[in-house]
Amino acid sequence: MVVIGREEATGATARLGHYRARDGSRGAAVDLDVDRPHVGLVVGKRGSGKTYTLGVLAEGLLAAEGVSPVVVDPMGAFTSLSAADVSVTVVDPSVRADALDPRQWCAVLGLDPERGAGALVWRAASERSTLEGMRSWVADSDAAASTGRAAANHLALAASWDIFDAAGIETGALCSDGLTVLDVSGLDSRPAGAVLAAVATALYDGRMAGQTDRLPWLLVDEAHAFTDGVARRPLHRLVTRGRQPGVSCVLATQRPSAVPATTVSQTDLLVAHRLTSAADIDALRAARPTYLDGDLAARLPETTGDALVVDDGTESVHHVTVRERRTPHGGETPRASDLEADRNHEVSAGGPET
Repeated sequence: MVVIGREEATGATARLGHYRARDGSRGAAVDLDVDRPHVGLVVGKRGSGKTYTLGVLAEGLLAAEGVSPVVVDPMGAFTSLSAADVSVTVVDPSVRADALDPRQWCAVLGLDPERGAGALVWRAASERSTLEGMRSWVADSDAAASTGRAAANHLALAASWDIFDAAGIETGALCSDGLTVLDVSGLDSRPAGAVLAAVATALYDGRMAGQTDRLPWLLVDEAHAFTDGVARRPLHRLVTRGRQPGVSCVLATQRPSAVPATTVSQTDLLVAHRLTSAADIDALRAARPTYLDGDLAARLPETTGDALVVDDGTESVHHVTVRERRTPHGGETPRASDLEADRNHEVSAGGPET
């Protein structure tokens, strides 16, 4: 067995798969180090196995001691885990209003913090800790009528997202001994980004304050949807500084070209499935380590489920076939033929014909 991500022989690991030999035969088992914090990036075009691999990692973390995996699920691909016989909690997330700082409030509402409604929202977020308190503060302010209306309308929009609650998600709940799935599949990009920003901040601050003795792992699917919004700064902090307090961050995306270059350069575990977009390949090539011989595009796999794994910790490269999941995979694309087969089965079983 080979452990990717460290040179030491001891410590917790998660089974990733097995080596893929040139002739297609099955090689030695391959594990990932989960004993220490890492920054990971899982990339691949749609259908190449990216989300599946993230689920494999989530399973491995769930079985490891001393870690707390948290998945931000924008596609509903991980909610099926709750049907398995594992310790999984699927949450319709809510966050405290003061989990976002004034700058983040302006960012999530698309406001300029230095003028008009943005400046008013900034002040409201500085003065009040709840969304209702912010709305009341704006209503009672002596701002110009047009500015007050604009700020009130933006805060009303935030209230319509139905994600802000005085209780919110506590760090202790996130850092449990099970897997927490934050289901944001029913949210638009801005409220989903607010949830991710609050969670990333809570995990980092919680470890810095000693609120948990477990090491959190934040797994984010479709990460390109979050890297240019309100979650950008909290994610950047995790990627660049999270390893010091012990917070791991693994981003999965089909568009590595949309991920900040800093994130790609800070990654110490890269799992690359099939890519065909020149822009996405170039984004990885720009951060290609010197020990990766040959052209990156030529070394990327072509078969679904295969991956090129770059381990910057040991400066090594591995060709791996990802193992089969032990829990249901909810990321498969629906097919019309499957729906027709289900309908025919219902009819043959005496069910209603539609």
